[in-house]
Amino acid sequence: MSPHLLNAALDLAAAGVPVLPLRIHKAPFGNCRGCARNACGGRPNMRVPGSCVCPRPCHAWAAATTDPGVITSPAWARAWREATAIAYHPGGVRLTVVDLDNADAIAWATRHLPPTRTVPTTRGQHWIYAGTMPSANGVRPGVDIKSRMSYARWLGTGSGTTTALPNLVRALVVKKPSPVRSVTVPVPTGGGECRHRSPAYLERGIAMAEQQITGAASGVHATVYRTFLAVLSTHGRCGCLTEAHVERLFAAAQTKGEGPRHCTDAWSNARRALGM
Repeated sequence: MSPHLLNAALDLAAAGVPVLPLRIHKAPFGNCRGCARNACGGRPNMRVPGSCVCPRPCHAWAAATTDPGVITSPAWARAWREATAIAYHPGGVRLTVVDLDNADAIAWATRHLPPTRTVPTTRGQHWIYAGTMPSANGVRPGVDIKSRMSYARWLGTGSGTTTALPNLVRALVVKKPSPVRSVTVPVPTGGGECRHRSPAYLERGIAMAEQQITGAASGVHATVYRTFLAVLSTHGRCGCLTEAHVERLFAAAQTKGEGPRHCTDAWSNARRALGM
């Protein structure tokens, strides 16, 4: 490692920019054994907050820091010896980087985006805007968005005046809802007269199940499975469930981003758990 990398990282940290070392191919250093496969639960500032206090530069962007004591610590020393570049967390300084990877992407940005601070990269340019947003790769051909929960390679301050993040850039990460696909799965036929007797009881149960799924703020996979399990446990043995009811449950799950295969797997696993 050239000494200038560590010195540059300390200068950035002193200016309030969270930094971390990058290894060859612009990649962050891998997690230690204790953090491998997120066994530690993740850092408190990750998408799903955890309690990890690992002193090493684990968890990529989430390890970025402005603390000079951490940056120069023995736990980071090996990473700096092998580092080939510096990264920073744009969201940590309320910035968004529009990473334009080729000439076509630059031409698109020139036509559609307001001018802003520009930093040359190996193959294209970073356009820096003031404001944060969700990060996403491949929002257009040759265009990545790096802001919250992401890192960008530090390549200098660039040139130009940083302008406010435009709505067009924000719109690039807004996904259009996928069309709900009809899925056919086995519906328990039950055995004998429905013990619920009242159709209103079943309708209320299905409506509540739909609400549980669509209201899930996190852990959608687990919520879908638990809801399917509860519906089957209550209504799956008497024969009152119909394909229309199951379609409603699957549609609710798909509006939360669950694919047809995940829905089918969750339904099958719930049936299996109940011995159906």
